[in-house]
Amino acid sequence: MNIASQKYWHDYLVEHPEAKTTSVTAWQFGADPDELAQLVIAGYKTATCSGYVFYELESEPLPATGEYSIILNSEDLPVAIIKTIQVEILPMNEVSEEFAIAEGEGDRTYRYWREVHERFFKQELKEIGMEFSENMLLVCERFELVDINEKY
Repeated sequence: MNIASQKYWHDYLVEHPEAKTTSVTAWQFGADPDELAQLVIAGYKTATCSGYVFYELESEPLPATGEYSIILNSEDLPVAIIKTIQVEILPMNEVSEEFAIAEGEGDRTYRYWREVHERFFKQELKEIGMEFSENMLLVCERFELVDINEKY
C-alpha cells in the first residue's frame, strides 16, 4: 500500500476503530480505473469480478467477506473505501444477470457485461498464453461503499 493509501486508511480508522482488526488492500479496477471508481462513488457499481486463474498464478489470496479495500484511481491515489459483503466463485457462464447489472458498467445490461468481460478476459489470458473459456472460473465479489475520499 502506498503512503497516500496508508494515510487514508489511518484517517478512516480514527473515525471507525471497529475496522482496525480487519484486512485491507489497495487496488485499481481493471480496464478503466478512473471511470470504474467513479461508478462506485456514484453508487452504480456494487460488484466486481476477476479471473480465478489470476489469483492462482500470482499466489494472491482471494477476497473475503468483511475485508476492506481502498480503491485507487489511475494515478494510484485513494478515492474510496469499500467493504466486501459476499464472495462467490462461479463459471462465467453461470454469472447472473443481476450480478452483471450490479457491476454498473456501460448500459447496465447482461449483454454489455458479457461482451466487455469476454473481450477483457480473452486479452488478459492471451498475454499469459492461455485461452478463454465460457466456463472459466470468476471470483465474483459484492461490496458496499463505506467512505469517499473528499480530497480526491
